Amino acid sequence: MTYPSTPVCVITGAASGIGAATAVRFARAGWHVAIGNFDDATRSGALDVEAECRALGVDTLIFDADVRDDSACRRAAGAVATRWRRIDALINCAGTTCVIPHHALDEIDAAEFERVYRVNTIGLFQMTRAAAPLLRESASAARSASVVNVSSLAALNGTGSSLAYAASKGAVNTMTLSLARSLAPHVRVNAIAPGMVDDGLLLRSLDTSQYRDVLARMTGNSPLKRVSQPVEIADLAFFLTDRAPAITGQVIAAENGLLLTAA
Repeated sequence: MTYPSTPVCVITGAASGIGAATAVRFARAGWHVAIGNFDDATRSGALDVEAECRALGVDTLIFDADVRDDSACRRAAGAVATRWRRIDALINCAGTTCVIPHHALDEIDAAEFERVYRVNTIGLFQMTRAAAPLLRESASAARSASVVNVSSLAALNGTGSSLAYAASKGAVNTMTLSLARSLAPHVRVNAIAPGMVDDGLLLRSLDTSQYRDVLARMTGNSPLKRVSQPVEIADLAFFLTDRAPAITGQVIAAENGLLLTAA
């Protein structure tokens, strides 16, 4: 089979936040991008991302995928295969959470754990599994394919928006190691564990006042006295994909020094 020469990046959860910034980052580098959209509620954002990427001169595809549904993941991979016949990078950005204080044990139940795990952990696995054949086929002796999983500081220090969220991201870190072994040597798999990211999940989980309070607190608690922006995480995802052929099975913390505060 003859493959198009332009590399292709697939990004889940690309209608906003880190996913949107990642789509634009890869487009800026000349990659074609497949923009993962959830449903009609996020379509406007996905269309805006698509327009920005197309303005950079690349081809795009919006695919609808609730990653909890394995058949949706397989349809998404199939749509990319039909369009470009290759996947060179998969960035797993789709995620969900609900803010529940960690000490409020009676406020979280099995249903919430399952809801969060279905997206953050199982969905990530299902999308990776669906993309794996094309990732392997697209790799070459000169260039491996890449999977980057967006994890969280919560996976490293047990903090975050809820116990379920922290646990789901901890599972993502462990799965990153397992996938790196199983998909080698043709596909590298790494994870990024951001701390607070402005325009991240919390922006869509809290009201404006609550979000401002969290942003101020996280900025003050950080040794660097800042929080990250989505474009920073996008740049790191691009680096791991395009500039780091020796890196696989790693969880890269990008948390403005917050892990230092545990000392």
